Amino acid sequence: MAKKPNTFAAKHFHDEEAARAWFEAARWPSGPTCPHCGSVKHYATKKPGRYRCGEKECRKDFTVMTGTVMERSHAKLTQWAMAFYLGASSKKGFSAHQLHRALGCQYNTAWFLHHRVMEAMRRGALDLPPMGGPGSIIEADETYFGSTAEPRISPRRVKEGRPYIKRGSHGPRNKRAIVVLVERGGNARSFHVANADKATVSKIVMDNVHHETRLHTDESKLYSGADKFFASHETVRHSVHEYARGDVNTNSAEGFFSIFKRGMKGVYQHCAEKHLHRYLAEFDFRYSNRSITDEARTIEAVKGGEGKRLTYHQPH
Repeated sequence: MAKKPNTFAAKHFHDEEAARAWFEAARWPSGPTCPHCGSVKHYATKKPGRYRCGEKECRKDFTVMTGTVMERSHAKLTQWAMAFYLGASSKKGFSAHQLHRALGCQYNTAWFLHHRVMEAMRRGALDLPPMGGPGSIIEADETYFGSTAEPRISPRRVKEGRPYIKRGSHGPRNKRAIVVLVERGGNARSFHVANADKATVSKIVMDNVHHETRLHTDESKLYSGADKFFASHETVRHSVHEYARGDVNTNSAEGFFSIFKRGMKGVYQHCAEKHLHRYLAEFDFRYSNRSITDEARTIEAVKGGEGKRLTYHQPH
């Protein structure tokens, strides 16, 4: 049996010119395009990798990093290539400490590379087209992970003037609520919400699921009445140990949560609540692109970084 080649021996992980050519091929398969005006007319300058727009009204210089999450970064392109590859190929995520050790750079540099890569993987929110359609199945579920930044005190307790005493709790109070929509055999979208109440969850489902879709959930009251808005609303009763009935189940949504929690506990171990949405976007991206190769997934992440910026003064 032929020995499998070492991925990290690829030239674009070690040579700056090779890394630049790799990023340009990923972002501009048909040749450099000006990120300022969109023109394909350009000229090469004396500095390798720097181009000048050929349009008389523009004439601005640009590189493959311009107009992406990499813009104005001092990190090397070989470091960016490694960060994108690790982010796209690690099923349960990769930590900034892991990247810091792999690149031999300072931890704060690795941390910011990591967050920019996650930002590149983010696909937006309610501006995306609805999931599902005729004959499709969408599974909806919610979970709770980690403690909220500030304890949530019930309005009734405040009104009655009763003191708040912080104690351990096995319920959802003071835990971060996450809602996920998973298309059977397709994409996933997850949302960190302040409170997983019926109004919030219903809006997420209504805004993100095509009305001709079959909706599968558990018996939670958060989804009651959904049958009026979708082709059907079918449930499984976990309370009586029913986890599947024919093709009715929420196993895909629970599988997504399993991967997410294993990654958050085993790889990241700590995540501030203000950054949780970006970690969820990373897991959404890998789950939704699970059927393609690691290299193809990496290229999709690089393409996703176009038109996004994340600065040190705007970390979240």
